[in-house]
Amino acid sequence: MTDTLFAPLSLRHGRPLRHRLWLAPLTNLQSNDDGTLSDDELRWLTLRASGGFALALTCASHVQAIGKGFPGQLGVFSDAHLPGLSRLARAISAEGGLSAVQLQHSGMRAPRGLIGGAPVGAFDDAKTGTRALSTGEVEQVVEDFIVAGLRAQCAGFDGVEIHGAHGYLLCQFLDLGRNTRADKYGGSPENRARMLFEIISGLRGRAGADFQIGVRISPERYGVDFHEARALAARLMANDAVDYIDLSMWDVRKAPSDAASQVKPLLDYFIDLERHGCRLCVAGKIMGAADARWCLEQGVDAVLIGRGAVLHHDLPRRIESDPTFVAAPRPVTRDYLRAEGLGERFVDYMASWKGFVAD
Repeated sequence: MTDTLFAPLSLRHGRPLRHRLWLAPLTNLQSNDDGTLSDDELRWLTLRASGGFALALTCASHVQAIGKGFPGQLGVFSDAHLPGLSRLARAISAEGGLSAVQLQHSGMRAPRGLIGGAPVGAFDDAKTGTRALSTGEVEQVVEDFIVAGLRAQCAGFDGVEIHGAHGYLLCQFLDLGRNTRADKYGGSPENRARMLFEIISGLRGRAGADFQIGVRISPERYGVDFHEARALAARLMANDAVDYIDLSMWDVRKAPSDAASQVKPLLDYFIDLERHGCRLCVAGKIMGAADARWCLEQGVDAVLIGRGAVLHHDLPRRIESDPTFVAAPRPVTRDYLRAEGLGERFVDYMASWKGFVAD
């Protein structure tokens, strides 16, 4: 009997995936200060492709210089990034995997020290010194997301994932309590999601039918109303420009934070949505074969693996050869992570995660 984890998966656009185990987009701090690709980041991603991940997603890659959220972040806002991006796309393809750039703008989460001034966002925020974008500036951000996606396509990537989660700019626009803008990008749920759908529509129209577009969303937290998130997922699935939704859950088995909705697991509220050919993918504490298989048994189409992929560059191959495989227990040593293809800055970053790296 064929393991469903290793069954091929077609998308609405572009090439099919060879199986259901994908590399999650992970912050790793390894790119050069100007956003160009470093050898460390190339090695990190290429090793995961050679280790059998069907889709290798980059870290969040900022579409404007002012959208930089962390040191060593990969950039996709300038043609100066094209040589490195092209090198990365070729390397992943050579290992037989599909590739995608995660398009992101940090908005109010962009640190002043990194961007050299005040951040911009969906609304004014005194705590961070954020200035609300004008309507025209929002329209420019939309265009810059689209152009960044076209740049990824030019570099040879199979697709992009639009980062609408984790309190970054697109998620800030979805904020129910704070996005009270009076223009077309604030107020109603449709207006707050308008920017996201304009990016999707513009990119699909200009990239064509063979380019894949995924969207990462948070089902709760970050000012996102749980019920609105479910409605947003339904709208995205009904939009034939979108190939997959990446539901970033932190823990795929968790209950909703919304007390009135805790009658069933959070995932169940999204599993039952009509997909119209769109794929539903999840991320959150998937540490081995049993976790991944459980997600598919619930009705998920594919899983995105983060921490497990940090611990094992070849996690898919290990799961394929051992149906009971579980990722190595933590903490692990710095040398262990170096042997798994992490550069020094990435190792230092993982050491900041409680209990991940031995002292």
